[in-house]
Amino acid sequence: MSDDLPEEFDLVVIGTGFTESCIAAGASRIGKTVLHIDSNEYYGDVWSSFSLDAFSNLLEQCKSTLRNGSYTWHEPADESPSWTREKVLEKSRRFSLDLCPRVAYSAGELVTLLIKSNICRYAEFRAVDHVCMRYNNELVSVPCSRSDVFNTKTLTIVEKRLLMKFLTACNDYGEDKCNEDALTFRGRTFYEYLQAQRVTDKIATCVMQAIAMCTPSTSFEEGMRHTQRFLGSLGRYGNTPFLFPMYGCGELPQCFCRLCAVFGGIYCLKRSIDDIAVASDTNELLLSSAGKTLRAKHVVCAPGHVPGHGELRAHISRGLFIASSPLGSEELNKGGGGVNLLRLLDEEGEREAFFMQLSHYSGTCPEGLYIFHLTTPAKSEDPAADLAAFTAQLFQTNAPKILYSAYFTIAAPTNTNESTATPIYWTAPPAYEMDYEAAIANAREIFAKMYEDAEFLPRAPDPEEIVVDGEDPSALNENSLPEDLRAQLHDLQQAAQQMDIAE
Repeated sequence: MSDDLPEEFDLVVIGTGFTESCIAAGASRIGKTVLHIDSNEYYGDVWSSFSLDAFSNLLEQCKSTLRNGSYTWHEPADESPSWTREKVLEKSRRFSLDLCPRVAYSAGELVTLLIKSNICRYAEFRAVDHVCMRYNNELVSVPCSRSDVFNTKTLTIVEKRLLMKFLTACNDYGEDKCNEDALTFRGRTFYEYLQAQRVTDKIATCVMQAIAMCTPSTSFEEGMRHTQRFLGSLGRYGNTPFLFPMYGCGELPQCFCRLCAVFGGIYCLKRSIDDIAVASDTNELLLSSAGKTLRAKHVVCAPGHVPGHGELRAHISRGLFIASSPLGSEELNKGGGGVNLLRLLDEEGEREAFFMQLSHYSGTCPEGLYIFHLTTPAKSEDPAADLAAFTAQLFQTNAPKILYSAYFTIAAPTNTNESTATPIYWTAPPAYEMDYEAAIANAREIFAKMYEDAEFLPRAPDPEEIVVDGEDPSALNENSLPEDLRAQLHDLQQAAQQMDIAE
């Protein structure tokens, strides 16, 4: 492979995580020569998804950005259980276990980017079935749409009216710059605004925990932005504002890698970079890999792939559980369940975690089993201890039948600043967030530094829009093409006309 690989590239991207894949696809799309390499044998890095066997093997290994891994099999209490360890392992390849589970706002950055760039043709999503909250130690579905508000049995008629009035006020916020609420609560907290609306405790919990997803110290302006983001994504693809990638979140980096490859990007897995230096005469980057020296104008690197990016520290603590029964009531899991989302707070209200339940309808596990994902910012190198306050809330009463539990830590470098000695663009590690906004913002920022005047991921043509040598370009619908391909089509038409004149 080293003999066949070109030696010069416009961009070398190290690591195939979500952010790196976005950057590689963006550069390849505008005509840059891109080499995308990863020392792992799989795409996605810490954004990947695995079968059950592969996931367990990964936890047994010691990797720089994935550590403190452990897993435990739990014997079923039933005398003749429907699922045993052996039966679960037989279905290992039916699992798609995420290292970084996320959802996407229906009108958020990810969905907008996928549609704009036409990468959406590579992806498939499922609407999240329920956004939940814990109230009086019970798991309750939060009414999202107008019909949900009036059909729910968890709210009284008065509470339904109060909630609709509050959400309408939040949705209208910002239209009038002289809005009385905007002036009155400027510099105060969103929770103070909520109290001023005289809503009940149940509605306050619903808004703070599941809709605005904020803390008592969140500012009024930020709380309003969160609420409007929630409301702005309602009704686009389902009753809730969230989407989950079918077959696991590890599919998304591969969607961007696919686009990069379509436009000429070269991929090398199981290949690492041994050293990076700067050529004194050209200021190009020289990368040593497998006994070969590669030259690149720019290098983008994920954390942990090249030495010298600072010591790694615990960043996110993760828990993953496989159960033979779902969490919550039958109403929350009609027809075998779907995708349920829950935000948790500890007793002091200082720490939070996101919980996600996936059924076989998400394409991530066999029918009859459920996957539980639990994620929180790391406080220590012991992920089980970091998550103990939240597992206690979830599994102490009416606990599901847990068959398998696993814990691990996602690490991040302590030094996140770009090195002044070597001009490498370092991507940020996965942030503690429910969606992909920080990752996409990081990709846009790095791309803009390298290619200031270029558009980030312009629309890619559909296969039927591509002109192949020997075809008649005029047979295409010119208005359906992206601007850059429209210009190429115009040049081809002019060239054809000149050939006719010459003849």
